[in-house]
Amino acid sequence: HTHIKNLRAKLPENIIKTVRGVGYRLEEES
Repeated sequence: HTHIKNLRAKLPENIIKTVRGVGYRLEEES
């Protein structure tokens, strides 16, 4: 259970980084 909690804690940060990276690429291309 502890391992799952750690993964969930890291997920939001990774998602935010991914969304920012994709958004940045889209802005660069357009």
